[in-house]
Amino acid sequence: ENSRGARAPQRASSVARMFRSMYDTDVTVWSPQGRLLQVEYAMEAVKQGSACLGLVGAKHVVLAALKRQPNELSSHQRKLLEIDEHMVVAIAGLNADARSLAKYMRTECLNHKYVYGAPLQVARLVSDVADKYQRCTQMYVRRPYGVGLLVAAYDATGPHLYETCPSGNLNEYAAIAIGARSQSAKTYLEKHFESFPDLALDDLIKHALKALAGCVAGDNALDAASASLAVVGLADDGKTVVSKLIEDDAVQPYLDAIDVQSQPAATAATPPPPPQDDQPADDAATLPPDQLQQQPPPQPQVDADGDVQM
Repeated sequence: ENSRGARAPQRASSVARMFRSMYDTDVTVWSPQGRLLQVEYAMEAVKQGSACLGLVGAKHVVLAALKRQPNELSSHQRKLLEIDEHMVVAIAGLNADARSLAKYMRTECLNHKYVYGAPLQVARLVSDVADKYQRCTQMYVRRPYGVGLLVAAYDATGPHLYETCPSGNLNEYAAIAIGARSQSAKTYLEKHFESFPDLALDDLIKHALKALAGCVAGDNALDAASASLAVVGLADDGKTVVSKLIEDDAVQPYLDAIDVQSQPAATAATPPPPPQDDQPADDAATLPPDQLQQQPPPQPQVDADGDVQM
């Protein structure tokens, strides 16, 4: 009994370790804490993807994303995908999963325009995409999608910005950032989002780039090769809805405008030089000429021995 009782705790602990590692083998298996670990792993893939953000103005929605370069010999991966004339998505996570979802979204937009002759409302499409996310969390046939989407669109109800995640949740935002090191961008957007409805398009783009600059890794600076922009909204005529991707050399003028705006602030913040502590050896040199002429000559002094000192 003693030897059997001594081996029982060891067997129980080994079984517990075995089952603890088996809770993440399938998306339909719940952990003892009530968690779906496969879904959490997919959401972690979104957090480790390159950052992207979006913000909503009165007539436009602006998306900004960091393009990642796998190595020095390869090109940058695209992070902004155009779905329709009135819709663009930014992705954070697995690009392959994003291409699959983008193909589905394009097909739905084409079918709706063919049948009804009008653009598909973004709320309906994003709801269907969220349902695709959710089905992968409830069935063991497929793994969850490892990508998060920021969907920017302008439809009959105005500008909209939605976020989807691998868990199937869906939210609409006035401004949001997702991906790696996105917390600094969120902090910037939280400080300025109340002014976005009153800003022009160029100012919205500048705010997007300023927020995106805080997501760059290390001491690297945001440049035209790694930054990409997308704008969805009304054209100059106020009736036509257009979408536009701004990449590579087209981004540089906006980056230059940000640098020009930051230079006066940096100059104003520079403290004035401290006053000089060194005083001139001759105090008379600091007097004006009229007082210098009226100054009396030095008087001779007599020491204790009676000698005269000048």
